[in-house]
Amino acid sequence: MTRHPHPRRTAARGSLRKRFRIAGVASLVLVVLVVGGFYAWTRTARYAAFPEAVAVAERAERSRGWYVFAPAGEPVGGFVFYPGGLVDPVAYAPLLQRLAAGGVITVLVPMPLDLAVLGIGRAADVIAAYPDVAPWVIGGHSLGGAMAAEFMKGNPEAFDGLALLASYPAESTDLSALPIRAVSTYGTENGLTPPEGFEASLARLPPGTELVVIEGGNHAQFGDYGPQTGDGLATIDREEQQRQTAETLLAFMRSLQ
Repeated sequence: MTRHPHPRRTAARGSLRKRFRIAGVASLVLVVLVVGGFYAWTRTARYAAFPEAVAVAERAERSRGWYVFAPAGEPVGGFVFYPGGLVDPVAYAPLLQRLAAGGVITVLVPMPLDLAVLGIGRAADVIAAYPDVAPWVIGGHSLGGAMAAEFMKGNPEAFDGLALLASYPAESTDLSALPIRAVSTYGTENGLTPPEGFEASLARLPPGTELVVIEGGNHAQFGDYGPQTGDGLATIDREEQQRQTAETLLAFMRSLQ
């Protein structure tokens, strides 16, 4: 005996499938709008690099999307740099060129949407590309420094040192037991984080971490961009802040050799 589906049930199932298709399309449209809106926000909120920094970056070597600042002779060490959040990475070219002039091959790693949290593991490819270079330090500015610390948390033996510029590990990131060296530096006019925040972060960093204070420096002048919303007014110029920063980082590199 052949059974035929009840007309009402057939119509109901067809209507249900149609509603599911409509809901699926609506969800897809919503996702596209959210992602598109987030992307648009990152572009409008982005801090552009000054033309002088762009000119320095144009002289760097390009490899795998990285900006490589190479010393004139054999490198005495390597430095992987993660840029600050929503900052054009080439804004850090003048600072990193100073490290190269001091003998350190320095690799500036651009991040997806200019957010290092979306590319924490990118440092691994850099050190793999330069197997003959040692020692290696990973570091960064602001969000970039925090994500460099996050990389060290998951890869404790990948680098010999950690360098933080106006940055510190997240409260959930404890590096105090790692067998590495670290240095942290910030400016007294940093309007985004009070000095107590950097001092408290020492408990989450390896013993002996050096905290270097730049008198008159602020948050944004580690790079060539700005001013940055919420930051303090620096009482030294950008060149002086970066000169002191490079001096600190080069001394740190020498201490690892």
